[in-house]
Amino acid sequence: MTLAKTFGIGLFGLTGTVIEVEADISSQLPAFQLVGLPDASLTEATSRVRAACTNSGHAFPSKKVVVNLSPAAVPKSGSGFDLAIALAVLVAMEAVPAAAISDKCFIGELGLDGSIRPIPGVLPMTVAARNAGFRHVVVPVGNLVEARLVDGVTVSGAASLAQVIGCLNSGDPISSNLVIATQSAPITTELQLDLNQVIGQPLAVEGLIVAAAGGHHLSMIGAPGSGKTMLAERMATILPDLSVEQAIELAAIESIASDGQQAINLNLRPRFQAPHHSTSRSALIGGGNGIPRPGAVSLAHHGVLFLDEALEMQTSVVDALREPLESGRVVINRSAGSARFPARFQLILAANPCPCGQSGVSGKTCTCGPAVIRRYGSRLSGPILDRIDIRLPIHQVSIAAAAGIGEVGSDSADAAKRVLAARLSAAERLKPYGLTLNAHLTGPMIRKHFRLSKRATAQLDYLVTVGKISMRGYDRCLRLAWTLADLDGVTVPSHEHVQRAVVLRGSDNQMGS
Repeated sequence: MTLAKTFGIGLFGLTGTVIEVEADISSQLPAFQLVGLPDASLTEATSRVRAACTNSGHAFPSKKVVVNLSPAAVPKSGSGFDLAIALAVLVAMEAVPAAAISDKCFIGELGLDGSIRPIPGVLPMTVAARNAGFRHVVVPVGNLVEARLVDGVTVSGAASLAQVIGCLNSGDPISSNLVIATQSAPITTELQLDLNQVIGQPLAVEGLIVAAAGGHHLSMIGAPGSGKTMLAERMATILPDLSVEQAIELAAIESIASDGQQAINLNLRPRFQAPHHSTSRSALIGGGNGIPRPGAVSLAHHGVLFLDEALEMQTSVVDALREPLESGRVVINRSAGSARFPARFQLILAANPCPCGQSGVSGKTCTCGPAVIRRYGSRLSGPILDRIDIRLPIHQVSIAAAAGIGEVGSDSADAAKRVLAARLSAAERLKPYGLTLNAHLTGPMIRKHFRLSKRATAQLDYLVTVGKISMRGYDRCLRLAWTLADLDGVTVPSHEHVQRAVVLRGSDNQMGS
């Protein structure tokens, strides 16, 4: 047999495409040619496959070998086709029976010694293979844990090309005894973060709980050392566990973003991403050279994205958040196509009140003039601030609070119970409208389907009339009022809930909006 075919998976974003790997051996001058729009790393597969076959006990043919990756119009990238290419050549050499590979998809990189090495993106590749109708997928043993997260397909982990050849020839299954672990709690090597470690900031803690309960975005303005980062880091500890479907979706994103060497488990805890203020647009949103990779916004999917020192970031980088904040996804366009990554996260912004950080701080002298402070605050554009529901001023902690005098705040376990109960209540109320969180309510929907009494909105109506709050702020205060009502276990927000929402919303002029 001089012509053979196996199957691999090409990946662009989270979308996988089945690639037919055809190998033809002809009686011409010895050569190994790879066609079908391979990139540089894939073109180098010819050397890896030749050495791996030889070192697995099968001398490479002294003839012309042509391997075609079809469909030819689809660009291919990466080393994940090595195993499929090697087996196509071995079938053409009649070293492996064609019937043994007809219903299988092969994924993996080959070492020169024939070992099969892990690669990134195996989880979405396995999903694509299952959706294409394959009943059996062979992956590197190092990627077996994440590949077995996919239901409806048999997944085998292989350690070497020789092992795969031996099993295909004998009919024995390619098996592994690895056990999949499900992590329902975050793994930390330091002291466990807890909300009760925050002292002297009762309004900020309550604002954090409200943000978590309603899915609201949050900003914090305060002097250095006032506890902004400490508060933000504890947001993920009070969010509910992810569903299995959400965890698998996030694991697929992490699989693509990894180098393939780390085990991707089913972690049910929301993630916390905190990119540095000097981060680039591609690192935040996604992109890079060649095949696009997910950025911090996608790695924070169903979790928290924390931008510390937000006013020190490049304006164009922060403005790039407008699309994911609005649509919950990122689209990265390349000549090869458009890669789409989900990005439904909760945004927390933190910043100093001025460049020196001392404006409005008791006992401190600010060295910045009013014009400098205004320019500093205006670095965040209106469209970004438009999506921030909660705006909290963070004050310095008093000496008494720092010494532990006073009430102990809520711990993360109690706060998480409140958040979960509020989210369940909101999800039940919003189910007819296809929503789950109060933060996703639109202005027309609030006024049409969730209109409050004039008594409840009297203060808001007055603030709009005198120009103290915009209609944008009006709608956001009503969103917050519904979340506060859910936290209190009542069905309709009262006048008190609206008043508390106004406090949490803060000024429409905060952070320069």
